[in-house]
Amino acid sequence: MTRPYFSSSRLFIGILILTLLVSGCKVGQNYRRPTVQLPEQYAERPLVDTSSVALMPWRQFFRDTDLQNLISTALTNNFDLQVAIKRIEENQAYVRQTRYALLPAVNGQVAASTVTPSRNSLNGLSLENFIGTRHLEDYSANLALSWEADIWGRIRRQNEATRAQFLQTEEAAKAVRTNLVASVATGYFNVLLLDAQLEIAKRNVALGDSIVRLIRLQKQSGDVTELAVQQAEAQRQNADLLRSQLEQALAIEQNGIRQLLGDWPGTIARSSRLATYPVADTLLTGVPAQLLANRPDVRVSELSLVAANARAGVAEASLYPALTITGSAGLNSFQASNWFALPNSLFYNLAAGLVQPIFQRRQLRTQLEVSQIQREAALVQFRQSLNTAVTDVSNALVRHEKVQEQERIATARAQTLQGAINNAKLLFKSGMATYLEVITAQSNALQAELAVADIKRQRLSAMVDVYRSLGGGWR
Repeated sequence: MTRPYFSSSRLFIGILILTLLVSGCKVGQNYRRPTVQLPEQYAERPLVDTSSVALMPWRQFFRDTDLQNLISTALTNNFDLQVAIKRIEENQAYVRQTRYALLPAVNGQVAASTVTPSRNSLNGLSLENFIGTRHLEDYSANLALSWEADIWGRIRRQNEATRAQFLQTEEAAKAVRTNLVASVATGYFNVLLLDAQLEIAKRNVALGDSIVRLIRLQKQSGDVTELAVQQAEAQRQNADLLRSQLEQALAIEQNGIRQLLGDWPGTIARSSRLATYPVADTLLTGVPAQLLANRPDVRVSELSLVAANARAGVAEASLYPALTITGSAGLNSFQASNWFALPNSLFYNLAAGLVQPIFQRRQLRTQLEVSQIQREAALVQFRQSLNTAVTDVSNALVRHEKVQEQERIATARAQTLQGAINNAKLLFKSGMATYLEVITAQSNALQAELAVADIKRQRLSAMVDVYRSLGGGWR
């Protein structure tokens, strides 16, 4: 009586051993980073040091306490970053699921049924004649098992794709942090610029008042006409109009920063002044190959390639036979009183099936071809992201270098034009210059001062841009 039991057990053990031996097979290519030709340095800049400011945490790169507080708040409360973190958590749940993907699925079931067949049916006659009852009851409690043997690595390749997608969300969150740090810093420097330009505009309004008074005195002495007074007044009004426009822009810029902080509109705290804010003249850039590790967007692109490669493996494995093992065991009885009577109510069954796709209207072959094309497209996008990153850094370095030169020129020009105002006023008082020369000198000096402030802000923004383009800001 025990011989069938041992025979089925040996059959199950044999199938399991064979499955474990074959499951070492894994179709598809294991991912290897493709060979990419990167330049040895950026834009023909001499390589001084392989260190990069991208490795510097943002608190060390930005030493301004007010700016540090703004960035810290943004990294805690920014809405885009919160969404990115939720996507990480979402994909993390899928990664946890992959830990159990190779295990069998088990379901429990408890069922009770009763059937009363027709008296004129074969079942009804059989029940009455052989069992002596009008109805048949059935009571069952069992566990059912289903397991797909991952012979060709289809499930493992799918797990690879899932893990790559999870890592993509982590890198995407780093990219959000990098851009967020750069955006807050750039906004902060824009506020300092508007503060400086507003101060210049107010100073020019006061200067315009003095010029208007001077020309009115000249009119009283008969040296100029009312037209000169009107033009001087119009120049003062231009400066006052600029003041109002700058105050408007300052309020809007601060509201934009507070939106990045996840806060309501309002002002931001600041104690620094644009004119005295320290700017780094040189920044260590390292070598382009370091972008593979430092730039989150490049890492996202590479992980897209990893996922595409894994999905190609899944599509290839779908062409091969699938081995599924099913089984169930439990208690079964046609009488409730004998339902849990052991061992007579015990039952079990075990089955194994091998399914080989033969004709699927070319769906599987098409899926494989499409997945391979998508892998090739992902490779192109990965190389494109590297090209974009290197170009981004090179452009940022050019801006950082050239804006320094522009600041020197603009500062010298502003000093020249500031001296021209004083000379024009003295010459006007002595009758050797016209009122138009005084007004023109004031207008030129105003524009020059505004330009110097803007170029100083551009230097700070270029410094931030170099840091961001190298991949700094997420540490």
